[in-house]
Amino acid sequence: MRKGLCVYPGSFDPVTVGHADLIGRASKLFDSVIVVVLHNPSKRGCFTVEERVNMLMEVCSRWPNVKTDRYDGLLVEYVKKQDAGVVLRGLRAMTDISGEYQMAQVNRHMAPETETLFLMAAVQYAHISSSIVREVGGFGGDISAFVPAAIAQQVYERLRPRGRL
Repeated sequence: MRKGLCVYPGSFDPVTVGHADLIGRASKLFDSVIVVVLHNPSKRGCFTVEERVNMLMEVCSRWPNVKTDRYDGLLVEYVKKQDAGVVLRGLRAMTDISGEYQMAQVNRHMAPETETLFLMAAVQYAHISSSIVREVGGFGGDISAFVPAAIAQQVYERLRPRGRL
């Protein structure tokens, strides 16, 4: 198991500046980081999995030790296939802790050799989530402070309201 490899999973629908901040910080802590888009068939995404991976590739291109991937299945299966030692999860607020803690315990039960590392969101990004981006953008609001500049136009075009009453 490579302790220097971190897997950062999520839906990234779309990737936000908060996600990018965590990826950049993880790139300094680990030899290698894989940012993986996990497909959840019970959720209908705004962007396709392929679009999300492509946006992440664009955003992550500045960090040479970061790669992107996609996976349809259990996170612990992916982590084992990658021979990774750490799963990275971001926490924005105290309300995130309960659900993240429960998932970390389930993952530990299924893969005791894998650690979960929680990083707190930087204070300037703690209020930003993909769902907030979708909501603000869906009403035509300015999302430029919420998504990386490299993908802002693509996200805006997808979310832009079409002919409101």
